[in-house]
Amino acid sequence: MSAQEDTSFEPLSAIEWLSRSVTLAPMEPPIATNAQPPDVTVSALGRLSKDPIGLLPPTRSGLTREIWAASDEDVLVDLVRAERMDSLPALQDFLKVLMLAEADPPRNAGTDGALFLARVDKLLDLGALEPAKSLIEQAAPDTPELFRRWFDVALLTGTEDDACEVMLETPSIAPTHPARIFCLARNGDWNAAALTLNVHRILGDITEAEEALLARFLDPELFEGEPFLLSPDRVSPLTFRMHEAIGEPLITANLPLAFSHADLRFTTAWKAQLEASERLARQGAVSENVLLKHYTARTPAASGGIWDRAAAIQRFDTAMKDDDPAAIGQTLIDAWGAMKAARTEIQFAKLYGGLLQEVPLAGQPARIAFEIGLLSPAYRDVALTAALTDVDFDPFLTTLARSRPAESRTQTQEAIQAAFEGAPLPEMMQTLLDEGKTGEALLRAIALFDAGAQGDLRAVTDALAVLRAVGLDDLARRASLQLLLLDRGA
Repeated sequence: MSAQEDTSFEPLSAIEWLSRSVTLAPMEPPIATNAQPPDVTVSALGRLSKDPIGLLPPTRSGLTREIWAASDEDVLVDLVRAERMDSLPALQDFLKVLMLAEADPPRNAGTDGALFLARVDKLLDLGALEPAKSLIEQAAPDTPELFRRWFDVALLTGTEDDACEVMLETPSIAPTHPARIFCLARNGDWNAAALTLNVHRILGDITEAEEALLARFLDPELFEGEPFLLSPDRVSPLTFRMHEAIGEPLITANLPLAFSHADLRFTTAWKAQLEASERLARQGAVSENVLLKHYTARTPAASGGIWDRAAAIQRFDTAMKDDDPAAIGQTLIDAWGAMKAARTEIQFAKLYGGLLQEVPLAGQPARIAFEIGLLSPAYRDVALTAALTDVDFDPFLTTLARSRPAESRTQTQEAIQAAFEGAPLPEMMQTLLDEGKTGEALLRAIALFDAGAQGDLRAVTDALAVLRAVGLDDLARRASLQLLLLDRGA
């Protein structure tokens, strides 16, 4: 399987794969055991919306607190849910910033925090489990909708014991029968878990598939030698975790991206770790250092595909550590080809883009090093240095990276140049900005640029013009460079 094949299916959104681990109301009414008045949990009727909560204050996000305030919440929720997951890396990173930004709630915001939930779900779709977890914890997972997302992240990251303890101690978070049984067992109360399973089996309020999975989870020795269970049609983090616990793990390649985090653990096979790290790196869901750690963890025991990519990166990394210009030049071509095949060029550029500019290279390796540098955070310095050499680098790239782009030679370059030369904003976008609907305009600009990357070059100009109009010049340049240098066409 090539690096691209496992991204060809249409991924499920988070709201489709989340566990149905809690219900909106307690399933079993409380039974009085004495004549004393019951404990009462009091909550304010005017619960505040969680929409303003974020992890990035304006000083870190570069965005004002008013980005959502003038827009209708239902419009923003629809736009967030519609954002594609396969944008260019610069736009993926910026979308995460939008999702994590502290900002005032939108117009007509309800107390249910619909935009906040949509933001969390988009982070989950992008595989950004730790930011999603931190965002939920910042808000406090005190509603069923938030708790089940927090519970799912815990299941996928191996921290379910803490979540189970909270679930069993919080009456307002009513667990479903499978979740209650799972958590009773995880908390060490195996007898209560088995009794609960039997009760609900007799009552008929768990499915046959749930019963079969839970029975094996509670007492796997009873089923030694039995055929494996069929893979469920709908895999949730709860079913995924229990299949893993009974020794019947499910393959993550065709599951939503968030499940790939489970394969990064040292207990999984190295090939699975490599494949998961590449899938997650493509979406910026793991850092470049995580990717390098998995590439260099062991010596490849086979050849072809991902093994060749790991071997190429190991040879290049060794050459860099040895500070051997000749070896760097010889190994760079294969290493860069491996990163292009895996579509993890940006992670490679973050690791080596700046360092490569200090290596004396010539010919093809020099040109590759230049492109890698333009894809790195140091792209401006790379372009300035390149302009001082006698190497014939593309002048459009060097001018785009450091100032006003010039000497466009292709239609894509012309579309980019138009935006940097002051092309007017589309009327709708100008209206949104005039009305203070900055966040809405930015979400639409990301979608516009995605359309442009598929061939609608007018959309490229319009999207870049919006980014520059709100002061996001650095993002506009990085997105433009990635559009020109990365093979992400239709």
